[in-house]
Amino acid sequence: MVVASPNPTRNEKIQAVDLPIIDLSAERSQVRKLIVKACEDYGFFKVINHGVPKDIISKVEEQSLSFFAQPVSEKQRAGPSDPFGYGCKNIGLNGDTGEIEYLIFNTNPISIAQRSKTILNEHTKFSSAVSGYIAAVRDLACELLDLIGEGLWVPDTSVFSRLIRDVDSDSVFRLNHYPHLHNKKDICKDNDTSPSSISNISKVGFGEHSDPQLLTLLRSNDVGGLQISPQDGVWVSVPSDPTAYWVNVGDVLQAMTNGRFVSVRHRALTNPSKSRMSMAYFAASSLNACLSALPEMVTPEKPRLYKPFTWAEYKKTTHSLRLGENRLNLFRISTNDECFIDQPLE
Repeated sequence: MVVASPNPTRNEKIQAVDLPIIDLSAERSQVRKLIVKACEDYGFFKVINHGVPKDIISKVEEQSLSFFAQPVSEKQRAGPSDPFGYGCKNIGLNGDTGEIEYLIFNTNPISIAQRSKTILNEHTKFSSAVSGYIAAVRDLACELLDLIGEGLWVPDTSVFSRLIRDVDSDSVFRLNHYPHLHNKKDICKDNDTSPSSISNISKVGFGEHSDPQLLTLLRSNDVGGLQISPQDGVWVSVPSDPTAYWVNVGDVLQAMTNGRFVSVRHRALTNPSKSRMSMAYFAASSLNACLSALPEMVTPEKPRLYKPFTWAEYKKTTHSLRLGENRLNLFRISTNDECFIDQPLE
């Protein structure tokens, strides 16, 4: 079995970096330039004045905290996550683990309503809160993707946002709860205070990885733990800000910009004294969408880097690998792939 490293390794460097902050209320031409630069330099940026109403955020946060505060036996009624529902510690199907419990949803309102029946007694209130939040954050994701299209000067500026507005979009919403290390019970077992359960608590809540989708929008409560890795062995701690969103480029957007944007690697660490809860919206296309580098991103000086693929193909690859594997490398064009080199797609 493959298990995520239980502690950050000692030879890692932690660097202090002023990460990009994008104010969406600023002049649009300036905003799109700053977003493109942030995606090129870090694949990551903070968004303020984002327009997602506070009451929509507070409703889903309140409902989520109510769920995670339940006894384990009650929470397990919503699981296992296969792929949607409640999960605890196990991440994916390949042995990766972390100190985390979570809920995963398909973003279709009908699917959310059906899944919510096993989550809380007042399931309609939970379902309404989650669906309302997803609608608001999807609008924000579309706005950011349109700004990216404008900033890249592509003729069709909605080329990215149209993928997630598709009625068959495979976007995912995940609620993550990272208990604090002083919580002396196993998060997957009620009242487990045995020495083994305490001593084996990991400092890694969710191990190093990149997100496979187009774009991720993340917010958390006022507790730190998120880190990004702009280069191998270097980690930057992301300051908590419950009023803002952190946005990161996913593998698909890196492929569609022909490597101009960076799919940032990141992880989440647990906090010694406070629990952390985060909400992540993963913007994805439909399963049958064909994804490839935009023609404007391919030049004689910068030939095509990745073979075209459907989201279904890429998703299947993601599920077959460990959390920390570089999936895009499997789609990288080699010198033997003559049919793909410098050949624009119709």
